[in-house]
Amino acid sequence: MRQIDYYFSLVSPWAYFGHAPFLATAQRHGCTVTYKPVFLGEVFSETGGLPLARRHPVRQRYRLVELQRWREKRGVPLNLQPAFWPFEVSLADRCVIALQAAGIDPAAFTARAFAGVWARDENLADEAVLAAIATEVGVDAGMMLAGAHGESAKATYAGNIADAIAAEVFGSPSYVIDGEVFWGQDRLDLLADMLASGRPAYSSDV
Repeated sequence: MRQIDYYFSLVSPWAYFGHAPFLATAQRHGCTVTYKPVFLGEVFSETGGLPLARRHPVRQRYRLVELQRWREKRGVPLNLQPAFWPFEVSLADRCVIALQAAGIDPAAFTARAFAGVWARDENLADEAVLAAIATEVGVDAGMMLAGAHGESAKATYAGNIADAIAAEVFGSPSYVIDGEVFWGQDRLDLLADMLASGRPAYSSDV
């Protein structure tokens, strides 16, 4: 069984677009998924990326056009200017880590949290909002938040940054299998092609 490392952050609209089709692709090909939420600010600073506010206005405007295209393509609701974005994402990301560490599949919580940011104007920096989302998807909110505040989740979150940089991940979402990075939900067809063919990973060492 092949494993895919899933690097993303809940602040990323592109990860929101890709979440459901990525998981469907992984399931279809019998892959296991390891969720690796990362703090994108540090990944960007290490790999030459820029936060949205520091990008050239041309790039910022193009992003808005792309969001509309992919909103239509994926058939999911998305607010172009969500009420609570950007926000301090660390606790929300660590909730995903806490669930995985507890042996709970984070898929449903992650999907609902993405929708909370991008479609429902919910503030995921608010613990009460995170607790309500957990309860809605059948997760013990107290257990999840306790884990998210714990030192183990914090250490994993920091470690995910180091892992991302070591894997040459530089954006969200990134899907890494056997060392090959697929950056962006618009590369999911290429990931599916790799899995269908069974080919070994490609490398830049050519």
